[in-house]
Amino acid sequence: MDEFGSIRHWTNGRQSGELLHGQGVVLGIGDDAAVVEAPPGISGALQWVLAVDTMVESVHFNEATMAEADVGWKALAANVSDIAAMGGEPRHALVSVSAPGAWGPARIRRLYDGLYACADHYGVAIIGGDTTSSPAQLVVAVTVVGTVEAGKAIRRSGAQPGDAVFVTGPVGMAAAGLHYLLAAAALGGGQFVPPADAAAAGTAALVQAHRRPAPSVRAARMLAARGTVTSLNDISDGLSSEAWEIADASGVRLLLRESQLPVSGSMAVYARSKGINPLEWMLGGGEDYVLLGTMAASDAKAAKAALMEAGLPMYLIGEVEAGPAGVDMIAEDRHSGHRAEQEKRIPIQKKGYNHFTD
Repeated sequence: MDEFGSIRHWTNGRQSGELLHGQGVVLGIGDDAAVVEAPPGISGALQWVLAVDTMVESVHFNEATMAEADVGWKALAANVSDIAAMGGEPRHALVSVSAPGAWGPARIRRLYDGLYACADHYGVAIIGGDTTSSPAQLVVAVTVVGTVEAGKAIRRSGAQPGDAVFVTGPVGMAAAGLHYLLAAAALGGGQFVPPADAAAAGTAALVQAHRRPAPSVRAARMLAARGTVTSLNDISDGLSSEAWEIADASGVRLLLRESQLPVSGSMAVYARSKGINPLEWMLGGGEDYVLLGTMAASDAKAAKAALMEAGLPMYLIGEVEAGPAGVDMIAEDRHSGHRAEQEKRIPIQKKGYNHFTD
């Protein structure tokens, strides 16, 4: 099968005409470029929001931790989350795959299975891309185009003293899942861990969080519509790193409260079994793809109630203060069960993943 036959095999008939039409696709995969119509604004003009993310084999994943379809899902989900972090709605995706010989047509087909599953879940039209050979490792680069109401994109730089700090889901689960997968693969001679084995080990939710993260698109759109969110960031590199990004961009200090951080029950059980403080995964793990943000304190409880009514989680985890840019945390006193705020206030360092650390 030649290159163009392979592309047809991987992409033809994957998405419904209804989805493509709904996203304004005039011409999709099969020509030199795609053609889409700009969607009409529901409440005025829209602006385009664009994001690109790359996943590299052995850097972001390996065959012991993720199946081919998981790689495809996650490659798109990372970009969908970036659009959500601007308060936007994802619409179109371009997919570039560079594959070595070990990734034959059947494996790439399974990768596209995951890509299209994620695309259909979030209503994203895959409209084109590129395929090339690679000398050694698989590289998947995805560009997602979304829209947001003109002038309403939510940046990292808008946090104000007095704002509430929130997250749209538990954090640290993906890192805990990766920890389990790497440990299990090491014991199994580098073999892939099937979902059934993860379920038997009580880590299914953690593995799912790592392999198939769920970006908070609906929550982002609901929060953006309220007009009270002042900053937003997605947790791709760890809670501490993303909090620092908001603090730096906004010139404020974020105060997090350990007692209010959402801790997954399965993560707590697994961490306890390994003698690990789950806070390590929560602050420095990354790849949860939930949202961290700030909003007017006067609307925080009402916003949380609205999301909960829609079946979406939201947790209030701290507040914004004036002062030099940084992040602090009020730590729990695990022995007495009490918190002494002046004594237990500790600075939080950037602990997230960084590709270019020395």
